[in-house]
Amino acid sequence: MPNYYPIMLDVRNRPALVVGGNRVAAEKAAALSAAGAQVTVMNADFCEELQDMARQQQVTLRYKAYAHGDLKGAFVVVAAATYEPELAKAIWQEGQQNGQLVNIVDVPSLCNFIVPSILRRGQLTIAVSTEGSSPALAKRIRQRLEDIFPSAYEGYMRLATIVRAYLRKHGLSYDERDAFFGDFFTSDILNLLIEHDEIEALATTVRLLRRYNVEISVSSIIHDMKEAELHHESSR
Repeated sequence: MPNYYPIMLDVRNRPALVVGGNRVAAEKAAALSAAGAQVTVMNADFCEELQDMARQQQVTLRYKAYAHGDLKGAFVVVAAATYEPELAKAIWQEGQQNGQLVNIVDVPSLCNFIVPSILRRGQLTIAVSTEGSSPALAKRIRQRLEDIFPSAYEGYMRLATIVRAYLRKHGLSYDERDAFFGDFFTSDILNLLIEHDEIEALATTVRLLRRYNVEISVSSIIHDMKEAELHHESSR
């Protein structure tokens, strides 16, 4: 039986606290910030990476050592100062009292969530977890997946999302949409994007849509993809 229930957590505009000032803390803070969280990092001193992030207004630095009560208001708490066992235990206990999401890095027994190794390709997210038993193995599996899912998947997923909206707008049934995407995913569209032939990829998409009685031009798809990208950036 698995020990964890996998979820995707929405942290946009939520307060997140990272305790620690080292590179591990910087890595955790960067991931939270990239997901839209309002990140505060607390420690007596900070590594250069965290200072750079503060200068770029990605995080807020709070120059103080942890004391009981400092977790108040945080939606997510990540402690990277695992080299101090008593500190890690104190943070965990306060988080438990507050009913917070707490991750003590590299100490699964002091966590109510763990962070998998993540591969992102736009809207496609692939998470690999060994339930904390071997993060190094999870990392290496994720690295292998990078070759299977190249960076072109970002545009591929964006195109699929736009096309799905066209199909729904034109009233295609679930079975018809499922059949369309069967054709879409077995077509040359992804390979064309990998080869940086975006125009032919879109032209192939247009021809496929016509087979399902959906008339859309290449220029319309380009416009809608740009609009979707702008909306995505503004919502972060």
